[in-house]
Order: sequence, then structure tokens, then C-alpha cells
Amino acid sequence: MLTVNKLLAQGHGLAPALVKRAAAVELDWDVRQKSRFDATDSQGRTLGVFLPRGTAVRGGDVLVAEDGSLIRVVAAPQPVLVVTHCTQHGTPFDLLRAAYHLGNRHVQLELKPDHLKLEPDHVLADMLRQMHLIVNPASAAFEPEGGAYAAGGGHGHHGHDHPDHGGHGDHDHGHEGHDHGHAGHAGHDHHGHHGHDH
Repeated sequence: MLTVNKLLAQGHGLAPALVKRAAAVELDWDVRQKSRFDATDSQGRTLGVFLPRGTAVRGGDVLVAEDGSLIRVVAAPQPVLVVTHCTQHGTPFDLLRAAYHLGNRHVQLELKPDHLKLEPDHVLADMLRQMHLIVNPASAAFEPEGGAYAAGGGHGHHGHDHPDHGGHGDHDHGHEGHDHGHAGHAGHDHHGHHGHDH
């Protein structure tokens, strides 16, 4: 068994050609959110992965084995629910509201500008359909948001990823700004709606 105890987020600092030649290991989110697991890479080697507690492994990350060999992580396709807004009757704000409700339930979510992804759950699927959203089962890579979960996993993860994900962080803030714009846009509806309910 090859022991792996180092992770380079998104292959940071490695020459792309080197990463391209590396063995690959395909892992679903269930495994990637663990810091200790066994896996088999594309060269048939058994890997014993021991990462700092609270580390989540993302597609595109590179694992470094004790002998210096590199293993590229591929996010395996897995069953997910893809949630989109109804183009006839809804608006992108419906997705924002759904993300808020799911976040309140601590559901792990992958956020995209035009859709949400979550692990299959028929209760949540029914709730989303009642919110006039379109929910379709699919098989796809699942990369939920890091934010709240990373903090829950202790400081190890946060400290570990911060330098590497600096660029990503900035990128996300840009997105957030964008989303706030949407929220502001629909703010009137939302408040009106609340007033109506009360």
C-alpha cells in the first residue's frame, strides 16, 4: 500500500505536464469529504490516504505519496439532483431562495449561476418542486460549497486550503456580489411576499 499524506490543492505549484502524466484516482464526494480513506489509482496501486483532519479533497487536487509519486483526483460522476428554475413562470431568484432554505437545513449544495446540485433526497426534491423548481436526477461530479462545512471541520482545513484557494476565494466573492445584486432585484417581491404572509 502506498501511503499518501499530502494534498496539493488544484495541483498548485506543479507543472501541468507533470500532473497530466500522473496516475488518476476517481472518487465520489462521499469519499472525498473524508481525510482518511483507501482507494485504488489508475495504475492499480492501493493508496492509504491520511490527510490533515477536516481536509476535503476536490476534483483537480493532486495527492502526493510518500515515495513522491503524484495522483490526480477526479471527481467521479455520482447520482445527484439538478435543480433549475422554471423559465416560463419562475426567475433565477427562485434558485436563490431554494439555496437559502437548503442552506438552513445544512444540506450540502453545489451552487452554479443557473442551477443547484444536491445529493438525492426525495423529501427535499418534493419541497423544491412545491417551490415551483424543476428537479431532475442526473449522474455528475458533485463539488459542494466549502464555506460553512470547512469551518465545521475545524481550523485544519481552513488553514490548509487558504493559501492555495486564495484565487478561488476572490472569484467567489465576485459571484457573491453578483448574487446580492439578484437578491436586491427581487428584494421587493420578497418583502412584499412576507408582508402578505403576515
